[in-house]
Amino acid sequence: MVESIRSDYEVSSQGAERHWPVSYARMSDVTPTPTQPARVTSLVAGNQLCGTVLSVDAGTSIAIVDFTPGMIYLQEVRNVLTYAAAVEATWTAINEGVEIFYDGSATMPAGVKLSCSPLDNTGAANTHFGWAVYSGRVTYPLGGITASTQEVPVMQRGSGA
Repeated sequence: MVESIRSDYEVSSQGAERHWPVSYARMSDVTPTPTQPARVTSLVAGNQLCGTVLSVDAGTSIAIVDFTPGMIYLQEVRNVLTYAAAVEATWTAINEGVEIFYDGSATMPAGVKLSCSPLDNTGAANTHFGWAVYSGRVTYPLGGITASTQEVPVMQRGSGA
């Protein structure tokens, strides 16, 4: 068979942006909300694809998720660092460069999906979502050594990173 150049090979038609449809059934949160973090389920714990929900279509149960590496969105982040006996044990001040994880712990406050902990409250690996970055909208450090939830500019790892 002769190889030919296809005219429809480009899946992401928005340049470097990666906005892809994802069915609700394949998401960690099966009731996605625009502007909130998203994680696509996979077999490898801690290595799932993460991004930010841009829009949802309840009729088709499809969310459009921005998986573009390097995109920065303001996100709610729990400052928990470690868990012990399935509850939050230690906390950290959030500074520029701090790693942010998609945390599926049952102890997370309602609507909060990101934390500073690489492990969830069961000891399973959390997925690396991105990093806290400077945006001119916040003054670091945020929070401290007591439990808190902070609005943080997060540069997402996205796809291909």
